[in-house]
Amino acid sequence: MRRIAFIITCLLSQLVFAQEITILDTDSREPVINVVVHNQDKSRIVLSDFDGKCDLSVFDRNERLEFVHLSYQYKKSTKAQILRRGSRVYLTLSPEQLDEVVMSVSKWEQQKKDIPQKVATIDARSVAFTNPQTAADLLQQSGQVFVQKSQLGGGSPMIRGFATNRLLLSVDGVRMNNAIFRGGNIQNVISIDPFSVRNTEVIFGPGSVIYGSDAIGGVMNFFTKPAQFSQKDSMSISGNSVYRFASANEEHTIHADFNFGKKKWAFLGSVSYSDFGDLRMGSHGPDSYLRNNFVLRRNDVDFLVPNANPKKQIPTGYEQINLMQKIRHKPNNNWNYDLSLYYSETSDFARYDRLIRPNTDGTGLRSAEWFYGPQKWFMSNVQITKKGRGKFYDGVKLTTAYQHFEESRNERAFQDPIRFTAREKVDALSVNLDFENKKIGNLRLYYGGEYVFNKVHSNGYQENISSGLIASAASRYPDGATWQTIAGYINSEFKSRPNFTYMAGLRYSHVWIDAVFDRTYFPFPFSAARLNNGALTGSLGFSWFPRADFQVTANGSTGFRAPNIDDIGKVFDSEPGSVVVPNPNLEPEYAYNVELGVHKNLKDKLVFNGAVFYTYLVDALVRRDFDFNGETEILYNGELSNVQAIQNAAKAYVYGFEFGLDAFLTQNLSLKSNLTLTKGIEEDDSGIDSAARHAAPTFGDLHLIWKDQRLKADLFLNYNGEIDFDDLALSERNKPFLYTEDDNGDPFSPSWYTLNFRSQYQISNALSTTLSLENITNQRYRPYSSGIASAGTNLILSVDYSF
Repeated sequence: MRRIAFIITCLLSQLVFAQEITILDTDSREPVINVVVHNQDKSRIVLSDFDGKCDLSVFDRNERLEFVHLSYQYKKSTKAQILRRGSRVYLTLSPEQLDEVVMSVSKWEQQKKDIPQKVATIDARSVAFTNPQTAADLLQQSGQVFVQKSQLGGGSPMIRGFATNRLLLSVDGVRMNNAIFRGGNIQNVISIDPFSVRNTEVIFGPGSVIYGSDAIGGVMNFFTKPAQFSQKDSMSISGNSVYRFASANEEHTIHADFNFGKKKWAFLGSVSYSDFGDLRMGSHGPDSYLRNNFVLRRNDVDFLVPNANPKKQIPTGYEQINLMQKIRHKPNNNWNYDLSLYYSETSDFARYDRLIRPNTDGTGLRSAEWFYGPQKWFMSNVQITKKGRGKFYDGVKLTTAYQHFEESRNERAFQDPIRFTAREKVDALSVNLDFENKKIGNLRLYYGGEYVFNKVHSNGYQENISSGLIASAASRYPDGATWQTIAGYINSEFKSRPNFTYMAGLRYSHVWIDAVFDRTYFPFPFSAARLNNGALTGSLGFSWFPRADFQVTANGSTGFRAPNIDDIGKVFDSEPGSVVVPNPNLEPEYAYNVELGVHKNLKDKLVFNGAVFYTYLVDALVRRDFDFNGETEILYNGELSNVQAIQNAAKAYVYGFEFGLDAFLTQNLSLKSNLTLTKGIEEDDSGIDSAARHAAPTFGDLHLIWKDQRLKADLFLNYNGEIDFDDLALSERNKPFLYTEDDNGDPFSPSWYTLNFRSQYQISNALSTTLSLENITNQRYRPYSSGIASAGTNLILSVDYSF
C-alpha cells in the first residue's frame, strides 16, 4: 500500500513539475520576473518568480491565458500550446518603454530616460525582422542613419553631417577606429556580422568624454550576443541556423550558432558565409546610372564591351565569412570572465565608383581595374568584470584587446599593363579600465582610463600583368608609423529630484604620432613627423520630466579628433587629376555641440520624439590645394596631378532637426516614422563657403506595422530629398559621373522614394520565415555621394530555425 502511495505521489509531483513554465525575454533570453498570468475572467492568477518560472497547474489544459507585464507586450496563449512548445514563453519589450537600459553613454548600464543625449537602439528582434545583408544595412534600416556606398562591399555611415573618421565604431566596448581610418568613405563596418549582434546603440553628437578621439559626430556601438549560462543544474544546449536569398544580387547566405551552457561556464560559436552576385538596379530613373559598357581583357588587351543588361552593375559581387567564438566563466555572483574572438574576411571586391569614371575625352573608361584586396579583421577581447562594494567602486571592468586589420588597393588604367598595388596592415592594442560608483547618495560616478597603441605596416609595388614582372613602388603610408593615446575620464549622473537628472563629464587625452618617410619615390621636404597633442573635452546636460509623460533634454558637449597616420602621411589619388601628399604640420580639430530634445507620450498611444542640434567645428582637417617643394603639380602613377594635402584650413557649421513618431493604433496595428533634416556649411581660410560634403539630404521613412503572436508585417516608404547643384559640396561637383544632370547640365543628386513590404511568420517556437519585397515600384536611384545604384525590385526570403 505504501509503495502504491509513493508511486501516486511521484506521478503527481511529476505532473505538477511538467506544468511549470519559464518566461523569458525574447532578445536576451533572461528570465522575466513578476509576469502576471491569468485566465480571461481573472478568476485564477499566478506570478513568475525570480527565475521567470510559474506553475500553470491551477489552469485547465485548453484555457486561454494572458501574460501581462508593464514593460512587455501583451501576449495570449493556451496552456496546452505552451506545454507543447517546450514550456517556455517569450515576451517582447514594449517599444514605448522609457525604462530601456543602454550601455554606450558610460560603459555601464543606465536608464535611457536619464540620458540627455539622443541614443537610438536597434535590438536583435529588429535585426532579425529587417534582415540586413551587412552591418551597414543594419544601420541604414533603422531610418536614423544615412549610409553612403561606393561599392556593394561597403557602407559609410553619416550622422549629423559627419562621417568616416569623425564617427567612432565600437564592438563590445572596444574602439574599431584605427590609425588609417580616412576622411574618404570607409567600409570597415561591414566586418561586423549582423547575425552576431545582440543590440546596437547609436549616440548622436560628440561622445569624446567616453570614447576619445574621432567621436565628433556620433558613436556606433555594436554589442554582440553573449554566451548564455544554463538556468538549471544540467548543461543546456541551444542554437540557431538561418538561410537567406535575395534576388537583386542573387545573394546566398548561411548562418549557424551554437551555445553550450553550464552554471558557471558557457561557450558560444557563430559562423556566417555570404555570396553576393552583381547588383541589379531598378528600371525607372536616370539613364546616366546605367552600366552601358565595361572593360574585358582578352589576350592581354583591354576591350570596352557593351553590357547585355545595362541594369546589371558589373563587377560588384563578392564573398564574405564571419566567425565568432565566446567563452564565459562566472565563478560566483561577483566575478565574470569573458574571452571573445572575432574574425571577418572578404574576397576581392571592386570599387565600383572608380570603374565608371570616364576618361578625359569622355569616349571610354579611365580604369580597367580598381579593386580592394581581401578586407580582413581579427579581434581578441578579454574582459574581466567585478561587481560588489569596493572602497572606491561598485563595479570595475578591465578590457584588453588586440586587433589586426588588413586591406589593399589595386588599380590599373585602361590599356595599361601596369597594376599598382598598395597593401596595409595595422596592429592595434588597447587597454580600458572602467569603474562605476553608485554609493554617494543620488550621485553615480563613472571613471576610468584608456591606452591605445597602433602600428601601421604599408608597402607598395607595381606588376606588369602581361610579363609578370614586379617592381617596388611608393607605399600609401610611412611604413612602421605608430599612433598612440593615453586618457583619463570622469562622468557623473546626479538625480537632484526624481524627475530631474544631471549628467556631466570631463576627459583628457594625449596623442603621439611617430612616422619616418621613405624619400625614394618622392622628394619630401621632411624626413619624419612627430606629433604630440593633448585635448580636454567635456559634456554637461540634463533630463527633466515636467510630467510623467513629457521629457525635456538638453546637452552641451565638445569633441575632438587628433590627426592620425592617414592625415599626416598619406600619398594617394583623391580624384581624377589630383594627388594627396603628406603634411606633418597638423593640429587636432575640435567640435562644440548643443542639442535640445523632447519626448511626449500620449497615453501610450502616441509617442513623439524631436531633437534640434547645432555643431561648430574649428581647425577642421580638410583636403585643400598644397605646395609640394614649390610645385603645385607632380607626376603620380604616370599622370601629372594637382597637389593637395590634409590641412587645418576650415571651419564648419552643421545644424538640423530629427523627428520620430510611434502611433499605436490598435493592439495589433501601429505606425512608425522618422525624419532627419541636416544642413552643413564649410568655410575655408579664404572665407569661401561651400556645402559640407557629409551633410546628408533630408531623409525619412514611414512604416505601417501589423503584429500578432505569429505574424509581423510592415508596409513602408523610404524617402530621400534632392541636393541641387548649388547645395552640392565642391568635392562632389568634381565627380559628375556619380550624379545626373539638371536642366543647366550641372550635376545634382535627385530625390527618390521606394515602397517596400516585409513580413515575418512564426511557424512554431523553433521555426520562422521572413519574406520581403523591396523597391516594389522598381525605382532606379543612387543615394547621395554613392558610387553604386541601389537595388531594383528585390525579393528576400529567409528561414530561421532555433532550438
